[in-house]
Amino acid sequence: MGSADSKLNFRKAVIQLTTKTQPVEATDDAFWDQFWADTATSVQDVFALVPAAEIRAVREESPSNLATLCYKAVEKLVQGAESGCHSEKEKQIALNCSRLLTRVLPYIFEDPDWRGFFWSTVPGAGRGAQGEDDDENARPLAESLLLAIADLLFCPDFTVQSHRRSTVDSAEDIHSLDSCEYIWEAGVGFAHSPQPNYNHDMNRMELLKLLLTCFSEAMYLPPAPDSSSINPWVQFFCSTENRHALPLFTSLLNTVCAYDPVGYGIPYNHLLFSDYREPLVEEAAQVLIVTLDHDGATPTVDGTTTGTAMDDADPPGPENLFVNYLSRIHREEDFQFILKGIARLLSNPLLQTYLPNSTKKIQFHQELLVLFWKLCDFNKKFLFFVLKSSDVLDILVPVLFFLNDARADQSRVGLMHIGVFILLLLSGERNFGVRLNKPYSVRVPMDIPVFTGTHADLLIVVFHKIITSGHQRLQPLFDCLLTIVVNVSPYLKSLSMVAANKLLHLLEAFSTTWFLFSAAQNHHLVFFLLEVFNNIIQYQFDGNSNLVYAIIRKRSAFHQLANLPTDPPAIHKALQRRRRAPEALSRTSSQEGVSMEGSHPAAPAEPGTLKASLVATPGIEKLTEKSQVSEDGTLRSLEPAPQQSSAEGSPASEEPSQAWREQRRPSSASAGGQWSPTSEWVLSWKSKLPLQTIMRLLQVLVPQVEKICIDKGLTDESEILRFLQHGTLVGLLPVPHPILIRKYQANSGTAMWFRTYMWGVIYLRNVDPPVWYDTDVKLFEIQRV
Repeated sequence: MGSADSKLNFRKAVIQLTTKTQPVEATDDAFWDQFWADTATSVQDVFALVPAAEIRAVREESPSNLATLCYKAVEKLVQGAESGCHSEKEKQIALNCSRLLTRVLPYIFEDPDWRGFFWSTVPGAGRGAQGEDDDENARPLAESLLLAIADLLFCPDFTVQSHRRSTVDSAEDIHSLDSCEYIWEAGVGFAHSPQPNYNHDMNRMELLKLLLTCFSEAMYLPPAPDSSSINPWVQFFCSTENRHALPLFTSLLNTVCAYDPVGYGIPYNHLLFSDYREPLVEEAAQVLIVTLDHDGATPTVDGTTTGTAMDDADPPGPENLFVNYLSRIHREEDFQFILKGIARLLSNPLLQTYLPNSTKKIQFHQELLVLFWKLCDFNKKFLFFVLKSSDVLDILVPVLFFLNDARADQSRVGLMHIGVFILLLLSGERNFGVRLNKPYSVRVPMDIPVFTGTHADLLIVVFHKIITSGHQRLQPLFDCLLTIVVNVSPYLKSLSMVAANKLLHLLEAFSTTWFLFSAAQNHHLVFFLLEVFNNIIQYQFDGNSNLVYAIIRKRSAFHQLANLPTDPPAIHKALQRRRRAPEALSRTSSQEGVSMEGSHPAAPAEPGTLKASLVATPGIEKLTEKSQVSEDGTLRSLEPAPQQSSAEGSPASEEPSQAWREQRRPSSASAGGQWSPTSEWVLSWKSKLPLQTIMRLLQVLVPQVEKICIDKGLTDESEILRFLQHGTLVGLLPVPHPILIRKYQANSGTAMWFRTYMWGVIYLRNVDPPVWYDTDVKLFEIQRV
């Protein structure tokens, strides 16, 4: 039958379904088969021929017909999984049912009255199956559907290579087949790389799209504050009920990490071969991160066993087998494979900039960042492996590239957050700071000043750029950005002059009186910067003459802080000045310098760009836990025991979270409910400013530097720098303070943030077909920039 005819028949069936007021019997196969038996429709056709308005009309006006359609489509998929889809016709029916369910499911989820439908058992649902015992028939529809999808994903000649030697052999029995021998790609726990097969990839992709649509019920529930709502679809699919859980987890992970968009390592090769793998890889990445959306206690793995890819020596982890398997990967070569794969894909957009069009540009870097986050969060051994060598820099550079590139774009606030969260997580480990000392020689064109230095310089220069020339909605991230710099500062051997000047420019900008007095939490930023300077002076003085010189040159900023006015008239005057100059941070006096060659300025979003809203992230005191570094390098937590109420805890625990957005605990609320600073409030934190070390340094060095200048009539920096390089402050500074590290700690606020971010990305990236577009999602709002 021609494709035009089959589309016409399919459309006729849809119209009949919407116009029939009488329920159509489930046994009326002649009617139901029109939807899947003779048609050769693509998924795009199905979306065009089944309009949203008609699905909603059937749902409202003839609900029993919609119920029967879903049940019959699931039944056909179950039959396909049972039979193994040997004939072309069976394969076509399975794909058509899969497309139809992908189209209809979001409209089931958006109506609260329908949400339980797939979890109910359909009376007589077992009629089509031969001679099975009755309790099998009583499975909820959702479970039957999920198990059928899992079986079909390992169906020989449909989604995997057949292992039959010849056509004479009997067909492989789909029930006895060991799907671990049919893993889709070599990598973790599997050495054999099957021949690429276009049809298999396309069929897998369609089934994964249906699976992702099943999981997307989460989009239709508003964000819950406790975020403990478990997704029943994911919970069942990742349980021991799914006998393919391990091979499917491995197939998805390996398919993503083995993907090379360059095309067999030859530049420009992708122009010759159309790459059909990318849509599958993208779909695999999305299914993987959704199955790993898990709030439970993170399983920590310490014991190592060799032999299997998964670590068996440990107590069973969480019930979600995907999280469990991920947390138990432990072999070095597996970690290497995963890290190299993710780094290769994350670096892909950077390659584009200096060899344009040499590789296919991938678009799924946000999914990869979520996957990398999950790996580090659920598998501490992987995190330590990442930090063990300078390979971590292959993740750092792309993350900094994305942060710098997205800083002016309102539609990419989520990308900014996840990039910063990843760096915050890494910065809690000493090795990260140490690795940053490696010279930065890769010249990725970025819209930042040219400098010669290390990866630490790159990080500071990019952070400065985000703070001084990003958009307003990034302000909540300033605390996080500076916490990362504080965490790495004790290990930075030698900052470049460019980076040193950037840090002092931030101090000048953050210590103006109007900035300090205009919000309850702004002074925290000054505390963070002073902590950075103190760490470097106390622990890395020798190599940091550039920073010491910059501190001497900008010493007035420190004197101003020490002499900060606290009387009401001065506070009032500072705030008046602000009303005249509302610009958040001035760009002046930062000597921007020339941007790198070949770079483009960070662009704002095109008007009309769609973006998904995000829930607020917790404040830095909820995001992190303070630890002290002991003499031997081990960490000791400084947090009060969780039983204490926050009032008895450290001052940090009293500070309101999300302080940037809403000052919850005003020192005095004026009539308008507007926060306003008082003298007592300023005094309360001014007395705690850690200025002693810097004041002592200035007291010792400034007279010496001035003497050199007078004696030699110098205006030349190099002579002064040479003097500072050989100077020493041994015995002159206060006793070094213990190093404080603020380590990321998992909490329900970030778990909820990750859920809304991940689903927002998936919603916006699935445009062909537009699976969720224009349905009534509740987890986030879709807005236009």
